[in-house]
Amino acid sequence: MNKLVSKDLVVGLPSIKYNDDKVGDACVRGKQVRTSFKLKNCVSTTQPLEMLHVDLCGPMRITSRGGKRYVLVIVDDYSRFTWTLFLASKDETFEKFLVFLKGLKRE
Repeated sequence: MNKLVSKDLVVGLPSIKYNDDKVGDACVRGKQVRTSFKLKNCVSTTQPLEMLHVDLCGPMRITSRGGKRYVLVIVDDYSRFTWTLFLASKDETFEKFLVFLKGLKRE
């Protein structure tokens, strides 16, 4: 903005010195001023399988050879071990997750 004002490139723009530190209302409303979360130096869980992060991706444009179009990704917070389950439809998610949990209990 300072360049536009100093070189008189925009007609009708008031000649004000714009500070980069000041954030406008539109940016605040658009959540553009949020900073990233700080990286954690330690693991917040104390044992494997205490916290799982689950993400469902899809539908993919191209189906797999088995006809699956969705991917269920499960990540253990403690060990960062990752499981990938393939699903034909979204409504299989809960049943596949229950089967996954029962398989973990058997081990």
